[in-house]
Amino acid sequence: MLRSIAVFCGSSLGVASTYQEAAREVGRLLGQRGISLVYGGAHVGLMGVVADACLDEGGRVIGVIPEALADKEVAHRGLTELRVVGSMHERKAVMAELADAFLALPGGFGTWDELFEALTWSQLGIQNKACGLLNVNGYYDSMIEMVDRAVAEGFIRDPNRQLLVSATDVAPLLDRLTAVQLPRRQFG
Repeated sequence: MLRSIAVFCGSSLGVASTYQEAAREVGRLLGQRGISLVYGGAHVGLMGVVADACLDEGGRVIGVIPEALADKEVAHRGLTELRVVGSMHERKAVMAELADAFLALPGGFGTWDELFEALTWSQLGIQNKACGLLNVNGYYDSMIEMVDRAVAEGFIRDPNRQLLVSATDVAPLLDRLTAVQLPRRQFG
């Protein structure tokens, strides 16, 4: 059973309204299912949308934000809990410690960095947690193809490919993250 999920997503809204709608649905379902949201702690972009939607459903929301960003007044001040940390590295470590699984909404370099670090930690056995892509509007099609190509070319072993699940709808993705059986320490 998932008690908490770290959601990685953009500090921007993106150009298509479907990204905001997906973020809202993620927050709404987490709140309704009693799954705590762990996220980057900002009130801007998709991060703010997912947090507000979870809070609107009575959900528990823990934000983790580096001090430099909190000082720039992007920190969400209405959360259940806001943890201010010293660096982006510390942010990722705290989020990983608090979460039972990870879910990536559309985003840019920061979102991808967080997702791939979580995947790598699971691959190496540092943690045993699944990672999910919410493939809104085909946003992650190319990334999924790249991962599958890495498997075909022998750079990722098939059991490790199973660490990353994807879906186009939120509810099935949350169900898959709950049900996924993770391999133990498979290098490569």
